[in-house]
Amino acid sequence: MNRHHHEERQKYLRELLDGGEFRFARLDLPDIDNEPVIRINVPEIVEQETCLFHCSVAEGVDYPELLHNFVERGMTERRPAPVVRFADGEYAFYKLTLGCNGLYRQAESVEAIRKAMPLHIDAFRRLTASGKMAPLIFPGNIGRGWKRAFLSLFRRSEEVSSASFLNFLQGHGIALTGENYIPFYAVYAYLTSEAFARLVDGRKLCILNADYNPDACREWFARFASKPEIVFIEIPAEYVATRWEAMREGILGRIPPDTDLCLAGAGVGALMVCVDAAARYAIPVLDAGHVLNMMNGREDKSKGLRMYTLRKSREHVAGAKPVPS
Repeated sequence: MNRHHHEERQKYLRELLDGGEFRFARLDLPDIDNEPVIRINVPEIVEQETCLFHCSVAEGVDYPELLHNFVERGMTERRPAPVVRFADGEYAFYKLTLGCNGLYRQAESVEAIRKAMPLHIDAFRRLTASGKMAPLIFPGNIGRGWKRAFLSLFRRSEEVSSASFLNFLQGHGIALTGENYIPFYAVYAYLTSEAFARLVDGRKLCILNADYNPDACREWFARFASKPEIVFIEIPAEYVATRWEAMREGILGRIPPDTDLCLAGAGVGALMVCVDAAARYAIPVLDAGHVLNMMNGREDKSKGLRMYTLRKSREHVAGAKPVPS
């Protein structure tokens, strides 16, 4: 019973792994330095370097490159290219629990989550059809080992985990594929890379976020000798996930039509923001989250550093000459 109970909890994940379509492997990016992050966190955080890989992807470095090509194509061919990350807060939201209210308030009540769910499910369908979803899936967040599962048998509800999130997707007929999946941390690694900064050089970049520090953002890109034209559109810091229908026009209507790319910070609401903005303007819209705090010089807002955002080569990058104006 225990083992069966546990296998039920991880049903879709097991199918993906046992069928050989996905495997767990280390996201090894030679330029990334996770040491400082591991040092100040619990040692277990190193487990997050192991993530789900699709069988078509040979090694870690292929993922940021895949993402770069996807974003670049979205820009040059003017096609919707939403990229959205999912982790603990989202997993709690899609299990209809208020565990989603972590650093920011995402939902007023379970009832508010339930009401917003059809909108989210529709956005998932559109995301998986034209974009990339980047859920955080590593051995430490797929749910308890089956022995520990015994202790939670009296709890009727399945625990919140990446496996529960995958079951939620499968329950709504949404498949995880090599085409629509990328690892969560590949997004952070790409957005903090020189390749991304060079791509937006001279382009119109729209930032959708609750905060914006123009000088810090300009400086961030200047370190890579990049000079995008940045437009800022303020969005609320709370409840985007449950109130998007009421907010949508006021936010999307302010995006300049000649925008080349958007970066969004909207918590659990990023799914709708990215999918809708990408569809309306036929551009890439990336859920940047913590990276926007970095660009604003406000890492404190994320309560510290994140894995896959620091580079070994940042010494020489920091010394890069700003673009002459």
